[in-house]
Amino acid sequence: MTEATETKKPRSARKARKPAAPKVPTSLPNNPLMFEILDMASRTRGTEKKVEVLQRYGCGAIKALFIWNFDETVESALPPGDVPYSGYDEQNVYSGTLTDKIEESSRQMYENGSFSLGSTDANAKTTLRAQWKNLYHFVEGGNGGLSQTRREMMFINLLESIHPLEAEILILVKDKELDTKYKVPFEVVEAAFPEIQWGGR
Repeated sequence: MTEATETKKPRSARKARKPAAPKVPTSLPNNPLMFEILDMASRTRGTEKKVEVLQRYGCGAIKALFIWNFDETVESALPPGDVPYSGYDEQNVYSGTLTDKIEESSRQMYENGSFSLGSTDANAKTTLRAQWKNLYHFVEGGNGGLSQTRREMMFINLLESIHPLEAEILILVKDKELDTKYKVPFEVVEAAFPEIQWGGR
């Protein structure tokens, strides 16, 4: 046996090459989902370019999400953590929380690379772009006339009616954890939307 043969690694021990990371899209469809905007901004390198993405696709919905997530004077009126699952249709075949279910759906979409993008999404009944004006129900001082049970049921109904990747965003925002998933820090948001007044809400 030669020295070259002894040092050669078996095929199974060789390091597998990582698949190339998907390219950052250069544009989004009309009326993109909030996931698409955040994902594009997150994967764009450099603060200035992230700001450009947010400014190009900025809308009332994305601003409302950023305010709920980053403004310390906006407090969630929902319990922190997982969202309890209460879908009667699927209760017999799924156990766990709605948060787990949404995370699993999101993971599968990332792996498959199919997100049913933008306004063409046939799987969801509505979008955060259409529903963002109703988010006040879920923050302190937004709608004091709601019982806590009613508020939580409305939130669950909203999550179940939108795209799983948008539902995941809403769960993150509820606990002010959006930047744990998306690389869009407060400094970028502040630069992109100088018109937002932070604090005193």
